[in-house]
Amino acid sequence: MCDSDDEPLQLSAHAMAALREFYSEQQQEDESQAAGTGEQMPSENWQLSQFWYDDATATALAEEAIREAGPSGRIACISCPTAYHKLRSIKPDTCQAIILEFDERFKQYGADFVFYDYNQPLKLSTSTSEPLQEHSFDIVLADPPFLAEECLEKTSQTVKYLTRGKVLLCTGHIMGGLAQKLLGTHECSFRPRHENNLANEFRCFANYASKLDAEGNAAPK
Repeated sequence: MCDSDDEPLQLSAHAMAALREFYSEQQQEDESQAAGTGEQMPSENWQLSQFWYDDATATALAEEAIREAGPSGRIACISCPTAYHKLRSIKPDTCQAIILEFDERFKQYGADFVFYDYNQPLKLSTSTSEPLQEHSFDIVLADPPFLAEECLEKTSQTVKYLTRGKVLLCTGHIMGGLAQKLLGTHECSFRPRHENNLANEFRCFANYASKLDAEGNAAPK
């Protein structure tokens, strides 16, 4: 073994700056949660197929859900935590919104969090172990985590169980035909966008006459 093997590893100035930034962000998140605010979005976990909407998309979807549910309505968000996070900040206190999500980091939302595994589409118990009631939400907003027919089929079971009628779905363009078959949706002109651009063509679908299908929401050419 040469003497250099015993010398401490030296990081470049750039690497040290990046490391300090990472630890600073982690510390801020920990402090936020420790303070009980629970309002900071966790970072994306690509292993869970998580891709967060940009702010304009989250706002548009949240506003649409509130508009259709009404000021005293109930909204269920399935696998779309960025839209739910935005809902929390803009909905009236009389409007209820919940998040159904596999990632248990979202337990930070307390009683509004429902653990959700699309492989068990009707296993829907709240943190108090009370099952969600059938047809108990005015609108359901869903974004299945995987572009696979099985995932959309099972998520659709959950959607149809929970909704009183209205469905707002975000998924890949290639799933449009199956979505129409399963949920009676049509493609809206509104184009959802993500903070980190996706290679897949992403679309928004609704089974009602949505404001997201208005001319002003058409995709840029």
